[in-house]
Amino acid sequence: WRGPTELRRGVTTKNDNPGGEALSTTTTEPSSGTPANRLLDNVNYQYYVVAVLVVGYIFNVIDRGAFGILVQPIKNELHVSDTAMGALTGLAFSVFYSVMGVPIARLADRWSRVNVLSLAIGLWTLATAACGGAWNYLSLFTFRSLTAVGEAGGSPPSHSLIADYFPISKRATALAIYAMAVPVGTAIGSFVSGHANVAFGWRMTFVLVGIPGVLVALLAKLTIKEPPRGYSDGPGKKRPEAPPFFEVFGFLLTRRSFMHMSLAAALHSVVWYAGSIWNATFFVRYHGMNTAIAGNYLAIFALIGAIGTFAGGFLSDRLSTRYDDKRWYMWVPGIGCVIMVPLQFVSYLAPDMTLVVPAFSLMVMLASMFFGPSFAVAQSVATLRMRAVSASVLLFIQTIIGLTFGPLFAGAISDYFTPSVGNATSLAYGLVIVGLANIWAAVHYYLGGRNYREDL
Repeated sequence: WRGPTELRRGVTTKNDNPGGEALSTTTTEPSSGTPANRLLDNVNYQYYVVAVLVVGYIFNVIDRGAFGILVQPIKNELHVSDTAMGALTGLAFSVFYSVMGVPIARLADRWSRVNVLSLAIGLWTLATAACGGAWNYLSLFTFRSLTAVGEAGGSPPSHSLIADYFPISKRATALAIYAMAVPVGTAIGSFVSGHANVAFGWRMTFVLVGIPGVLVALLAKLTIKEPPRGYSDGPGKKRPEAPPFFEVFGFLLTRRSFMHMSLAAALHSVVWYAGSIWNATFFVRYHGMNTAIAGNYLAIFALIGAIGTFAGGFLSDRLSTRYDDKRWYMWVPGIGCVIMVPLQFVSYLAPDMTLVVPAFSLMVMLASMFFGPSFAVAQSVATLRMRAVSASVLLFIQTIIGLTFGPLFAGAISDYFTPSVGNATSLAYGLVIVGLANIWAAVHYYLGGRNYREDL
């Protein structure tokens, strides 16, 4: 922003009321001439911050997604069912990720977001590496849970930092760029994990994808500057203290658009996480691939999905501006959910890869469109000191529903159909049936759009 010099410097002026009392416009921002302000206002530095946050999120996705590629070899060694693997990949992560996300986000709203993020990256990368040393199902469950605790501190402070570096007119695009780490991280994780498993086994794979993330934690700590709260929203505003959590939660409950959007993102995430965990195993079983070849395909699909991630934020910003209607932030991901459904049937049930490849490519592109718009809604309806908690509440609802039930339901449905159709087709049935949740998600995106303009 470029406001009046007097406001940026915290000058006390007279207001126009009859009493003529002084109206304080003191703000927390430094003078615009200071090196700190020049750095925060520098567009190149703003996008550098996003780039570092993206790299951190990429390692988040790589560490989390390694399990997807390694499900089948872990299952073979531990001799457990698809349902048990669904609980390991979903429940073990989602409960701790969701429960710890709120207090960590609360800490980020009160303390340095850069510090919270750096510590979180260090924890989840080391916990991922420790998974390679697991000696049984319970120990792997424990290390997986520790990974979740660390990753719970990744997105909320990152979202809050982005919200303070970018004004609302550019925020969804910036958040969509940040969310592109999901398909990029999935691509890197799928490729590296698939080939590393063939070359070194699943245990060493966890070490290889985990340890390098420690360097990213140091990069974030040393190079990201903590901006003043609400910096992108303009000068002359008093920066309030962070309100109590239950006050924040109560505030968000009154925003019907936020609640509908959170439920929509959660239901879509049931489909998203089911695919993220089981897609590699699906290609191994249904199409007879090894983990390296399956990883190659999933890496390509994930990069194609990056187009959808950026497009979701870009289209939401562009259409809402063009038609002066903020409901496009709900409509864009909702339309994507509806179009996905028929593509899911082709992607998982077609026997020929010439049909699977184009259908799968379009499916993942549409599946990725919800990230930027959904998090932009979460940031826009929250006040300055609620933004990290707002993001964590969205992630809590999204993860506790999506990651808990998506992989678990797909695995349970697969176990149910295995005696009659075999474990390859049964897994395809599980993924298709779970995919129908997208229709329900689209309904909530539509309902959220009906209240969004009023809530803003």
